[in-house]
Order: sequence, then C-alpha cells, then structure tokens
Amino acid sequence: MEKVVKLASENGILIFSKSTCCLCYAVQILFQELRVHPRVHEIDRDPEGKEIEKALMSMGCSGPVPAVFIGGKLVGSTNEVMSLHLSGSLIPLLKPYQG
Repeated sequence: MEKVVKLASENGILIFSKSTCCLCYAVQILFQELRVHPRVHEIDRDPEGKEIEKALMSMGCSGPVPAVFIGGKLVGSTNEVMSLHLSGSLIPLLKPYQG
C-alpha cells in the first residue's frame, strides 16, 4: 500500500492500469480529451503488481483497475469517473491539471 500512496501523492492525476484493459484505455482517452495528461502506471508491467492490486482493493476499489487518483485521493474506477463526468463534477477536479 505504501507504493500506491507514494505514487498517488507524487502525481496530480494517476491511473493504475493494465496494458490489456479496455476500460483503462477508455478512461485514459477521456482524460486526454479533457486536456489532462495523467501518469499511467501499468501494474501488469510492475514486479510488485500483485501487491499493488491487493492494496487498491483494500482501499475500496471496486475492481483493481482502472484505479484513478486525483490530487492524491482515490476517485475510483471507471463507474465513478464516468458518473463524475456525466454529473459535471469531473472537470472541476481536473482544472488544476489541465494544460
């Protein structure tokens, strides 16, 4: 869990992802369209990936990936991100990171 917290606190927007996950890709594309550039950490390419996956689940992620952090705080997975976007609440969270 320490690695998850460290990465989340060091990056404004962080997506824990798997290279073969289509939902992870969809969230990444959404963020690109909203003009933010998240740090993407592919847990299937990290030797500590299984531990990261367990830590994300213990933090409350509905599925291990995608797990989205904004400003060091866990936002959630695809459902939470899309719900925030549809309600108009996502863009204000992303505003400090738009470039």
